[in-house]
Amino acid sequence: MKSIIYSKINKWDIKEKNFSEDLERLMQNNPKKQTKGWVFIFTDNPSTLKESAKKTHDLIDKLSLPWQKENLLKSNQDNYYFQTDKGPVWILKNRHSKTNHDNFFSESKYTWSRENVGSLMSHFKIHKLDEVYVYFGERNEDLLLGSLVGLDLALYNYKNTSNDKKENLPDLFLSYYDKKLIVEAENRSSSINLARHLVNMPPNLLGPKDLVKLVRGFDWKKNVKVQVWDQEKLKKEKMNLHLAVGQGAEQEPQLLRINYTHPKNRKTIAFVGKGITFDTGGLDLKPSSAMRLMKKDMGGAACLLGLARYINNYEWPVNIEIFLALAENSVDGKSFRPSDVIVSRSGQSVEIDNTDAEGRLVLADALDFVTREIKELDSVINVATLTGAIKVALGAEIAGLFSNSDELSVQLLKSSQQSGDLCWRMPLVEKYAASLSSSFADFKNSSEGFGGAITAALFLQKFINNKNWAHLDIYAWNDKPTGSLSMSGGNGQGVQLLIEYLQHLQLR
Repeated sequence: MKSIIYSKINKWDIKEKNFSEDLERLMQNNPKKQTKGWVFIFTDNPSTLKESAKKTHDLIDKLSLPWQKENLLKSNQDNYYFQTDKGPVWILKNRHSKTNHDNFFSESKYTWSRENVGSLMSHFKIHKLDEVYVYFGERNEDLLLGSLVGLDLALYNYKNTSNDKKENLPDLFLSYYDKKLIVEAENRSSSINLARHLVNMPPNLLGPKDLVKLVRGFDWKKNVKVQVWDQEKLKKEKMNLHLAVGQGAEQEPQLLRINYTHPKNRKTIAFVGKGITFDTGGLDLKPSSAMRLMKKDMGGAACLLGLARYINNYEWPVNIEIFLALAENSVDGKSFRPSDVIVSRSGQSVEIDNTDAEGRLVLADALDFVTREIKELDSVINVATLTGAIKVALGAEIAGLFSNSDELSVQLLKSSQQSGDLCWRMPLVEKYAASLSSSFADFKNSSEGFGGAITAALFLQKFINNKNWAHLDIYAWNDKPTGSLSMSGGNGQGVQLLIEYLQHLQLR
Protein backbone atom coordinates (compact mmCIF):
# COMPACT_ATOMS: atom_id res chain seq x y z
CA MET A 1 0.00 0.00 0.00
CA LYS A 2 2.41 2.64 -1.22
CA SER A 3 0.97 6.11 -1.47
CA ILE A 4 2.19 8.63 -4.00
CA ILE A 5 1.33 11.57 -1.76
CA TYR A 6 4.60 11.39 0.19
CA SER A 7 6.69 11.82 -2.96
CA LYS A 8 4.85 15.11 -3.49
CA ILE A 9 5.98 16.72 -0.22
CA ASN A 10 8.35 19.68 -0.29
CA LYS A 11 9.65 22.20 2.21
CA TRP A 12 8.09 25.66 2.26
CA ASP A 13 10.78 27.98 3.56
CA ILE A 14 8.72 30.82 4.97
CA LYS A 15 10.27 33.03 7.65
CA GLU A 16 8.17 33.89 10.72
CA LYS A 17 9.68 37.38 10.96
CA ASN A 18 8.72 38.12 7.39
CA PHE A 19 5.54 36.03 7.26
CA SER A 20 3.33 38.57 5.47
CA GLU A 21 6.03 39.69 3.04
CA ASP A 22 7.12 36.14 2.16
CA LEU A 23 3.53 35.03 1.67
CA GLU A 24 2.66 38.00 -0.55
CA ARG A 25 5.81 37.49 -2.61
CA LEU A 26 5.01 33.81 -3.15
CA MET A 27 1.42 34.55 -4.12
CA GLN A 28 2.46 37.15 -6.63
CA ASN A 29 5.23 35.02 -8.13
CA ASN A 30 3.53 32.45 -10.34
CA PRO A 31 5.27 32.37 -13.73
CA LYS A 32 4.00 28.87 -14.56
CA LYS A 33 0.41 29.92 -13.88
CA GLN A 34 0.00 27.10 -11.34
CA THR A 35 -3.35 26.69 -9.59
CA LYS A 36 -2.53 27.06 -5.91
CA GLY A 37 -4.32 26.46 -2.63
CA TRP A 38 -3.44 27.75 0.82
CA VAL A 39 -3.98 26.05 4.19
CA PHE A 40 -3.22 27.77 7.49
CA ILE A 41 -3.34 25.74 10.71
CA PHE A 42 -3.49 27.49 14.07
CA THR A 43 -3.86 26.10 17.60
CA ASP A 44 -4.96 27.43 20.98
CA ASN A 45 -1.49 27.08 22.44
CA PRO A 46 -1.15 30.03 24.88
CA SER A 47 2.30 30.90 23.55
CA THR A 48 1.02 31.35 19.98
CA LEU A 49 -2.64 32.27 20.54
CA LYS A 50 -2.25 36.05 20.19
CA GLU A 51 -0.06 35.76 17.10
CA SER A 52 -2.43 33.22 15.55
CA ALA A 53 -5.41 35.56 16.03
CA LYS A 54 -3.48 38.40 14.41
CA LYS A 55 -2.45 36.26 11.45
CA THR A 56 -6.01 35.04 10.95
CA HIS A 57 -7.27 38.63 10.88
CA ASP A 58 -4.52 39.74 8.50
CA LEU A 59 -5.07 36.80 6.14
CA ILE A 60 -8.77 37.55 5.84
CA ASP A 61 -8.17 41.28 5.55
CA LYS A 62 -5.53 41.01 2.81
CA LEU A 63 -6.71 37.99 0.83
CA SER A 64 -10.49 37.84 0.90
CA LEU A 65 -12.54 39.47 -1.82
CA PRO A 66 -14.29 42.74 -0.93
CA TRP A 67 -17.79 41.24 -0.74
CA GLN A 68 -16.57 38.54 1.68
CA LYS A 69 -14.32 40.54 3.95
CA GLU A 70 -16.78 42.21 6.29
CA ASN A 71 -18.72 39.06 7.16
CA LEU A 72 -15.55 36.98 7.56
CA LEU A 73 -13.97 39.48 9.93
CA LYS A 74 -17.12 39.67 12.05
CA SER A 75 -17.48 35.90 12.37
CA ASN A 76 -15.72 33.86 15.01
CA GLN A 77 -15.54 30.49 13.31
CA ASP A 78 -13.24 27.57 14.03
CA ASN A 79 -12.61 27.07 10.31
CA TYR A 80 -12.71 29.48 7.37
CA TYR A 81 -12.88 28.84 3.65
CA PHE A 82 -12.90 31.58 1.05
CA GLN A 83 -11.89 32.16 -2.53
CA THR A 84 -9.24 34.66 -3.57
CA ASP A 85 -7.72 35.69 -6.87
CA LYS A 86 -4.63 33.71 -5.75
CA GLY A 87 -6.53 30.49 -5.11
CA PRO A 88 -8.74 29.00 -2.36
CA VAL A 89 -7.80 29.57 1.28
CA TRP A 90 -8.58 27.38 4.27
CA ILE A 91 -7.91 28.55 7.84
CA LEU A 92 -8.21 25.79 10.45
CA LYS A 93 -8.24 26.64 14.15
CA ASN A 94 -7.76 23.91 16.74
CA ARG A 95 -9.63 24.92 19.88
CA HIS A 96 -9.43 22.53 22.80
CA SER A 97 -12.92 21.84 24.10
CA LYS A 98 -13.56 20.24 27.45
CA THR A 99 -15.82 17.20 27.53
CA ASN A 100 -17.06 14.88 30.20
CA HIS A 101 -15.36 11.64 31.25
CA ASP A 102 -12.17 13.56 32.15
CA ASN A 103 -11.98 14.90 28.57
CA PHE A 104 -11.58 11.38 27.18
CA PHE A 105 -13.64 12.35 24.14
CA SER A 106 -11.75 15.60 23.47
CA GLU A 107 -9.79 15.29 20.25
CA SER A 108 -6.02 15.14 20.56
CA LYS A 109 -4.07 17.39 18.19
CA TYR A 110 -3.20 14.32 16.14
CA THR A 111 -6.88 13.34 15.79
CA TRP A 112 -8.06 16.89 15.09
CA SER A 113 -5.51 17.50 12.34
CA ARG A 114 -6.04 14.04 10.81
CA GLU A 115 -9.77 14.64 10.43
CA ASN A 116 -9.78 18.34 9.52
CA VAL A 117 -6.80 18.44 7.17
CA GLY A 118 -7.66 15.02 5.73
CA SER A 119 -11.13 16.24 4.81
CA LEU A 120 -9.55 18.88 2.54
CA MET A 121 -8.20 16.30 0.07
CA SER A 122 -11.54 16.13 -1.77
CA HIS A 123 -11.51 19.94 -2.06
CA PHE A 124 -8.00 19.89 -3.52
CA LYS A 125 -9.27 17.51 -6.22
CA ILE A 126 -12.40 19.57 -6.94
CA HIS A 127 -10.30 22.72 -7.39
CA LYS A 128 -7.76 20.76 -9.51
CA LEU A 129 -4.90 22.35 -7.61
CA ASP A 130 -1.31 22.02 -8.81
CA GLU A 131 0.24 23.14 -5.54
CA VAL A 132 -0.96 23.37 -1.93
CA TYR A 133 0.93 25.38 0.69
CA VAL A 134 0.37 24.35 4.30
CA TYR A 135 1.39 26.69 7.10
CA PHE A 136 1.65 25.41 10.68
CA GLY A 137 1.21 28.12 13.30
CA GLU A 138 2.84 25.79 15.81
CA ARG A 139 5.71 23.38 15.20
CA ASN A 140 3.90 20.46 16.78
CA GLU A 141 4.73 16.87 15.84
CA ASP A 142 1.18 15.61 16.35
CA LEU A 143 -0.21 18.30 14.04
CA LEU A 144 2.17 17.40 11.22
CA LEU A 145 1.76 13.65 11.70
CA GLY A 146 -2.04 13.85 11.87
CA SER A 147 -2.26 16.13 8.82
CA LEU A 148 -0.22 13.81 6.60
CA VAL A 149 -1.93 10.64 7.80
CA GLY A 150 -5.32 12.28 7.22
CA LEU A 151 -4.49 13.33 3.68
CA ASP A 152 -3.29 9.83 2.78
CA LEU A 153 -6.35 8.17 4.34
CA ALA A 154 -8.57 10.53 2.36
CA LEU A 155 -6.71 9.67 -0.82
CA TYR A 156 -7.41 5.92 -0.52
CA ASN A 157 -10.01 4.58 -2.93
CA TYR A 158 -10.62 0.84 -3.34
CA LYS A 159 -11.16 0.83 -7.12
CA ASN A 160 -8.17 3.06 -7.83
CA THR A 161 -5.94 0.94 -5.57
CA SER A 162 -7.13 -2.34 -7.09
CA ASN A 163 -6.63 -1.05 -10.63
CA ASP A 164 -3.35 0.68 -9.74
CA LYS A 165 -4.79 3.92 -11.07
CA LYS A 166 -2.66 6.98 -10.33
CA GLU A 167 -4.44 10.20 -9.44
CA ASN A 168 -3.26 13.69 -10.27
CA LEU A 169 -2.28 15.15 -6.93
CA PRO A 170 -1.02 18.60 -6.03
CA ASP A 171 2.51 19.12 -4.79
CA LEU A 172 2.50 19.83 -1.05
CA PHE A 173 4.69 22.54 0.47
CA LEU A 174 4.98 22.42 4.26
CA SER A 175 6.18 25.23 6.51
CA TYR A 176 7.02 22.57 9.12
CA TYR A 177 9.09 19.90 7.43
CA ASP A 178 10.50 16.94 9.36
CA LYS A 179 11.75 13.96 7.35
CA LYS A 180 11.49 11.53 10.28
CA LEU A 181 7.86 12.46 10.89
CA ILE A 182 7.05 12.21 7.19
CA VAL A 183 8.42 8.64 7.15
CA GLU A 184 6.41 7.82 10.29
CA ALA A 185 3.25 9.25 8.69
CA GLU A 186 3.77 7.13 5.58
CA ASN A 187 4.29 3.97 7.63
CA ARG A 188 1.22 4.68 9.72
CA SER A 189 -1.19 5.63 6.93
CA SER A 190 -0.03 2.79 4.68
CA SER A 191 -0.69 0.30 7.49
CA ILE A 192 -4.18 1.67 8.12
CA ASN A 193 -4.98 1.66 4.40
CA LEU A 194 -3.76 -1.95 4.11
CA ALA A 195 -6.27 -2.98 6.78
CA ARG A 196 -9.00 -1.00 5.01
CA HIS A 197 -8.18 -2.55 1.65
CA LEU A 198 -8.22 -6.12 2.97
CA VAL A 199 -11.67 -5.59 4.49
CA ASN A 200 -12.90 -4.07 1.22
CA MET A 201 -11.74 -6.97 -0.94
CA PRO A 202 -14.62 -9.14 -2.23
CA PRO A 203 -14.88 -12.57 -0.58
CA ASN A 204 -14.53 -14.44 -3.86
CA LEU A 205 -11.00 -12.99 -4.07
CA LEU A 206 -10.03 -13.31 -0.41
CA GLY A 207 -10.66 -16.67 1.17
CA PRO A 208 -8.40 -18.10 3.91
CA LYS A 209 -5.84 -19.52 1.46
CA ASP A 210 -5.89 -16.34 -0.65
CA LEU A 211 -5.06 -14.27 2.41
CA VAL A 212 -2.22 -16.61 3.35
CA LYS A 213 -0.77 -16.33 -0.16
CA LEU A 214 -1.01 -12.54 -0.02
CA VAL A 215 0.76 -12.33 3.35
CA ARG A 216 3.54 -14.65 2.22
CA GLY A 217 4.22 -12.22 -0.60
CA PHE A 218 4.91 -9.29 1.75
CA ASP A 219 8.48 -8.05 2.03
CA TRP A 220 9.22 -9.18 5.59
CA LYS A 221 12.47 -8.40 7.40
CA LYS A 222 14.79 -11.16 8.61
CA ASN A 223 13.55 -10.92 12.20
CA VAL A 224 9.96 -11.55 11.09
CA LYS A 225 8.93 -15.15 10.51
CA VAL A 226 5.67 -16.25 8.91
CA GLN A 227 4.25 -19.70 9.57
CA VAL A 228 1.11 -21.23 8.10
CA TRP A 229 -0.87 -23.92 9.86
CA ASP A 230 -3.00 -25.82 7.36
CA GLN A 231 -5.86 -28.16 8.15
CA GLU A 232 -3.57 -31.06 9.04
CA LYS A 233 -1.57 -28.93 11.48
CA LEU A 234 -4.80 -27.65 13.05
CA LYS A 235 -5.91 -31.26 13.54
CA LYS A 236 -2.57 -32.13 15.11
CA GLU A 237 -2.97 -29.21 17.52
CA LYS A 238 -6.54 -30.36 18.29
CA MET A 239 -7.97 -27.00 17.25
CA ASN A 240 -11.36 -28.59 16.76
CA LEU A 241 -13.42 -25.43 17.25
CA HIS A 242 -11.49 -23.65 14.50
CA LEU A 243 -11.80 -26.68 12.21
CA ALA A 244 -15.54 -26.98 12.81
CA VAL A 245 -16.23 -23.41 11.72
CA GLY A 246 -14.41 -23.84 8.41
CA GLN A 247 -15.38 -27.41 7.53
CA GLY A 248 -18.28 -26.38 5.29
CA ALA A 249 -16.24 -24.04 3.08
CA GLU A 250 -14.46 -24.68 -0.22
CA GLN A 251 -11.20 -23.25 1.13
CA GLU A 252 -9.92 -25.00 4.23
CA PRO A 253 -9.36 -23.09 7.47
CA GLN A 254 -5.86 -21.78 8.15
CA LEU A 255 -3.96 -20.24 11.02
CA LEU A 256 -1.34 -17.64 10.20
CA ARG A 257 1.44 -16.93 12.72
CA ILE A 258 3.66 -13.85 12.35
CA ASN A 259 6.55 -13.71 14.80
CA TYR A 260 8.63 -10.55 15.34
CA THR A 261 11.68 -11.03 17.55
CA HIS A 262 14.33 -8.74 18.98
CA PRO A 263 17.51 -9.94 20.79
CA LYS A 264 17.10 -7.29 23.50
CA ASN A 265 13.39 -7.80 24.05
CA ARG A 266 11.94 -6.56 27.32
CA LYS A 267 8.42 -7.89 26.83
CA THR A 268 6.48 -10.47 24.85
CA ILE A 269 3.08 -9.38 23.57
CA ALA A 270 0.68 -11.55 21.57
CA PHE A 271 -2.22 -10.53 19.34
CA VAL A 272 -4.98 -12.80 18.05
CA GLY A 273 -7.27 -11.73 15.21
CA LYS A 274 -10.57 -13.12 14.02
CA GLY A 275 -10.33 -13.79 10.30
CA ILE A 276 -13.71 -15.02 9.06
CA THR A 277 -13.35 -14.13 5.39
CA PHE A 278 -17.10 -14.43 4.89
CA ASP A 279 -19.83 -15.26 7.38
CA THR A 280 -23.14 -16.62 6.18
CA GLY A 281 -24.03 -17.46 9.77
CA GLY A 282 -23.71 -21.16 8.91
CA LEU A 283 -26.81 -23.32 9.34
CA ASP A 284 -28.20 -20.58 11.61
CA LEU A 285 -28.34 -18.55 8.43
CA LYS A 286 -28.24 -14.77 8.58
CA PRO A 287 -30.98 -12.81 6.82
CA SER A 288 -29.78 -11.18 3.60
CA SER A 289 -29.55 -7.70 5.14
CA ALA A 290 -27.28 -8.95 7.92
CA MET A 291 -25.14 -10.99 5.52
CA ARG A 292 -24.56 -8.17 3.03
CA LEU A 293 -21.36 -6.81 4.61
CA MET A 294 -20.00 -10.02 6.08
CA LYS A 295 -16.81 -9.84 4.04
CA LYS A 296 -15.78 -7.47 6.84
CA ASP A 297 -15.88 -10.28 9.40
CA MET A 298 -12.12 -10.60 9.01
CA GLY A 299 -11.71 -7.02 10.26
CA GLY A 300 -9.76 -8.19 13.32
CA ALA A 301 -7.26 -10.09 11.16
CA ALA A 302 -7.02 -7.12 8.78
CA CYS A 303 -6.29 -4.81 11.72
CA LEU A 304 -3.45 -7.04 12.90
CA LEU A 305 -1.99 -7.36 9.40
CA GLY A 306 -1.93 -3.57 9.25
CA LEU A 307 -0.15 -3.60 12.62
CA ALA A 308 2.30 -6.26 11.38
CA ARG A 309 3.08 -4.18 8.32
CA TYR A 310 3.83 -1.21 10.58
CA ILE A 311 6.00 -3.22 12.99
CA ASN A 312 8.01 -4.56 10.06
CA ASN A 313 9.47 -1.06 9.54
CA TYR A 314 10.97 -0.72 13.03
CA GLU A 315 13.43 -2.26 15.46
CA TRP A 316 11.73 -2.42 18.84
CA PRO A 317 12.96 -4.23 21.98
CA VAL A 318 9.73 -6.26 22.15
CA ASN A 319 8.84 -9.75 20.97
CA ILE A 320 5.50 -9.72 19.17
CA GLU A 321 3.42 -12.75 18.21
CA ILE A 322 0.45 -12.31 15.87
CA PHE A 323 -2.01 -15.13 15.23
CA LEU A 324 -4.74 -14.87 12.60
CA ALA A 325 -7.48 -17.50 12.84
CA LEU A 326 -8.80 -17.78 9.28
CA ALA A 327 -11.92 -19.59 8.08
CA GLU A 328 -15.07 -19.11 6.05
CA ASN A 329 -18.38 -19.89 7.75
CA SER A 330 -20.37 -21.43 4.89
CA VAL A 331 -23.46 -23.58 4.42
CA ASP A 332 -22.80 -27.10 3.20
CA GLY A 333 -23.63 -30.72 4.01
CA LYS A 334 -20.40 -30.77 6.05
CA SER A 335 -21.18 -27.61 8.03
CA PHE A 336 -21.21 -27.85 11.80
CA ARG A 337 -24.65 -27.85 13.40
CA PRO A 338 -26.54 -26.40 16.34
CA SER A 339 -26.37 -28.96 19.19
CA ASP A 340 -22.99 -30.33 18.06
CA VAL A 341 -20.61 -30.83 20.98
CA ILE A 342 -16.98 -30.10 20.13
CA VAL A 343 -13.93 -30.57 22.34
CA SER A 344 -11.66 -27.53 22.12
CA ARG A 345 -7.87 -27.49 22.20
CA SER A 346 -8.09 -26.63 25.90
CA GLY A 347 -9.97 -29.87 26.55
CA GLN A 348 -13.19 -28.04 27.41
CA SER A 349 -16.27 -29.21 25.52
CA VAL A 350 -18.52 -26.67 23.82
CA GLU A 351 -22.12 -27.17 22.76
CA ILE A 352 -22.99 -25.20 19.65
CA ASP A 353 -25.96 -23.06 20.56
CA ASN A 354 -25.69 -20.94 17.41
CA THR A 355 -23.45 -21.44 14.37
CA ASP A 356 -23.48 -17.67 13.85
CA ALA A 357 -21.43 -17.27 17.04
CA GLU A 358 -18.44 -18.67 15.18
CA GLY A 359 -15.82 -15.95 15.68
CA ARG A 360 -15.37 -16.78 19.35
CA LEU A 361 -14.77 -20.43 18.40
CA VAL A 362 -11.80 -19.76 16.11
CA LEU A 363 -10.40 -17.29 18.64
CA ALA A 364 -10.77 -19.73 21.53
CA ASP A 365 -8.40 -22.35 20.14
CA ALA A 366 -5.84 -19.71 19.14
CA LEU A 367 -6.02 -18.04 22.57
CA ASP A 368 -5.49 -21.37 24.28
CA PHE A 369 -2.36 -22.07 22.22
CA VAL A 370 -0.96 -18.57 22.79
CA THR A 371 -1.51 -18.53 26.54
CA ARG A 372 -0.23 -22.07 27.10
CA GLU A 373 2.66 -22.36 24.69
CA ILE A 374 4.30 -18.91 24.44
CA LYS A 375 6.77 -18.59 27.27
CA GLU A 376 7.08 -15.45 29.39
CA LEU A 377 3.98 -13.93 27.82
CA ASP A 378 3.24 -10.52 29.30
CA SER A 379 -0.19 -9.99 27.75
CA VAL A 380 -2.44 -11.06 24.90
CA ILE A 381 -4.87 -8.83 23.00
CA ASN A 382 -7.48 -10.20 20.63
CA VAL A 383 -9.26 -8.11 18.00
CA ALA A 384 -12.53 -9.21 16.45
CA THR A 385 -15.72 -8.10 14.76
CA LEU A 386 -17.38 -10.27 17.37
CA THR A 387 -20.87 -8.99 18.19
CA GLY A 388 -23.58 -6.70 16.89
CA ALA A 389 -24.44 -6.04 20.53
CA ILE A 390 -21.37 -3.86 21.03
CA LYS A 391 -22.45 -1.59 18.17
CA VAL A 392 -25.85 -1.22 19.84
CA ALA A 393 -24.10 -0.22 23.07
CA LEU A 394 -21.32 2.05 21.77
CA GLY A 395 -22.12 2.88 18.15
CA ALA A 396 -19.99 2.16 15.11
CA GLU A 397 -16.95 4.29 15.96
CA ILE A 398 -16.05 3.07 19.46
CA ALA A 399 -14.68 -0.41 20.11
CA GLY A 400 -15.69 -2.35 23.19
CA LEU A 401 -12.76 -3.12 25.49
CA PHE A 402 -13.00 -6.09 27.83
CA SER A 403 -10.06 -7.02 30.04
CA ASN A 404 -9.09 -8.86 33.20
CA SER A 405 -6.23 -6.38 33.75
CA ASP A 406 -6.75 -2.84 34.99
CA GLU A 407 -3.19 -1.87 34.02
CA LEU A 408 -3.57 -3.14 30.46
CA SER A 409 -6.97 -1.45 30.16
CA VAL A 410 -5.57 1.92 31.23
CA GLN A 411 -2.75 1.64 28.68
CA LEU A 412 -5.16 0.82 25.85
CA LEU A 413 -7.60 3.58 26.84
CA LYS A 414 -4.82 6.19 26.86
CA SER A 415 -3.62 4.97 23.46
CA SER A 416 -7.12 5.12 22.06
CA GLN A 417 -7.63 8.71 23.21
CA GLN A 418 -4.32 9.90 21.79
CA SER A 419 -4.83 8.13 18.46
CA GLY A 420 -8.51 9.01 18.11
CA ASP A 421 -9.14 5.28 17.53
CA LEU A 422 -11.48 5.03 20.47
CA CYS A 423 -12.40 2.16 22.74
CA TRP A 424 -14.42 2.08 25.96
CA ARG A 425 -14.05 -0.39 28.79
CA MET A 426 -17.00 -2.69 29.31
CA PRO A 427 -17.72 -4.89 32.34
CA LEU A 428 -16.94 -8.58 32.60
CA VAL A 429 -19.95 -9.50 34.73
CA GLU A 430 -19.08 -12.99 35.94
CA LYS A 431 -22.65 -13.91 36.92
CA TYR A 432 -23.66 -13.56 33.26
CA ALA A 433 -21.52 -16.62 32.48
CA ALA A 434 -24.33 -18.75 33.92
CA SER A 435 -26.27 -18.09 30.70
CA LEU A 436 -23.67 -20.19 28.86
CA SER A 437 -24.46 -23.28 30.96
CA SER A 438 -25.11 -26.49 29.05
CA SER A 439 -26.63 -29.85 30.04
CA PHE A 440 -24.52 -31.62 27.40
CA ALA A 441 -21.10 -29.94 27.51
CA ASP A 442 -18.97 -27.76 29.75
CA PHE A 443 -20.72 -24.71 28.30
CA LYS A 444 -22.43 -23.31 25.17
CA ASN A 445 -20.96 -20.89 22.64
CA SER A 446 -23.77 -18.32 23.01
CA SER A 447 -26.85 -17.44 25.01
CA GLU A 448 -30.22 -15.82 24.59
CA GLY A 449 -31.19 -12.41 25.93
CA PHE A 450 -29.33 -9.20 26.66
CA GLY A 451 -25.65 -8.53 27.27
CA GLY A 452 -24.46 -10.43 24.21
CA ALA A 453 -21.14 -8.57 23.97
CA ILE A 454 -20.40 -9.40 27.62
CA THR A 455 -21.23 -13.11 27.34
CA ALA A 456 -19.09 -13.34 24.18
CA ALA A 457 -16.15 -11.86 26.12
CA LEU A 458 -16.81 -14.20 29.05
CA PHE A 459 -16.66 -17.14 26.62
CA LEU A 460 -13.23 -16.02 25.40
CA GLN A 461 -12.02 -15.56 28.96
CA LYS A 462 -12.42 -19.32 29.50
CA PHE A 463 -9.47 -19.89 27.16
CA ILE A 464 -6.83 -17.41 28.38
CA ASN A 465 -5.35 -19.53 31.19
CA ASN A 466 -5.25 -16.61 33.66
CA LYS A 467 -2.92 -14.47 31.53
CA ASN A 468 -3.23 -10.68 31.20
CA TRP A 469 -5.77 -10.32 28.42
CA ALA A 470 -7.80 -7.72 26.55
CA HIS A 471 -10.50 -8.18 23.95
CA LEU A 472 -11.39 -5.45 21.43
CA ASP A 473 -14.83 -5.88 19.88
CA ILE A 474 -14.74 -3.73 16.73
CA TYR A 475 -17.03 -2.85 13.82
CA ALA A 476 -14.26 -2.34 11.19
CA TRP A 477 -16.52 -0.46 8.78
CA ASN A 478 -17.35 3.13 7.85
CA ASP A 479 -21.03 3.35 6.88
CA LYS A 480 -20.60 6.70 5.14
CA PRO A 481 -17.76 9.10 4.24
CA THR A 482 -16.62 11.12 7.26
CA GLY A 483 -13.60 13.34 7.87
CA SER A 484 -10.43 11.71 6.59
CA LEU A 485 -12.31 8.60 5.42
CA SER A 486 -13.58 9.76 2.05
CA MET A 487 -15.43 6.55 1.18
CA SER A 488 -17.63 4.04 2.97
CA GLY A 489 -16.01 0.67 3.58
CA GLY A 490 -13.22 -0.71 5.73
CA ASN A 491 -11.98 1.87 8.24
CA GLY A 492 -8.85 0.23 9.66
CA GLN A 493 -10.31 0.30 13.17
CA GLY A 494 -7.83 -0.74 15.84
CA VAL A 495 -4.64 -0.16 13.85
CA GLN A 496 -3.89 3.33 15.19
CA LEU A 497 -4.84 2.34 18.73
CA LEU A 498 -2.43 -0.62 18.75
CA ILE A 499 0.36 1.36 17.05
CA GLU A 500 0.08 3.94 19.82
CA TYR A 501 0.00 1.19 22.46
CA LEU A 502 3.15 -0.48 21.14
CA GLN A 503 4.99 2.81 20.77
CA HIS A 504 4.36 3.64 24.43
CA LEU A 505 5.21 0.09 25.44
CA GLN A 506 8.62 0.03 23.78
CA LEU A 507 9.49 3.42 25.31
CA ARG A 508 8.72 2.32 28.85
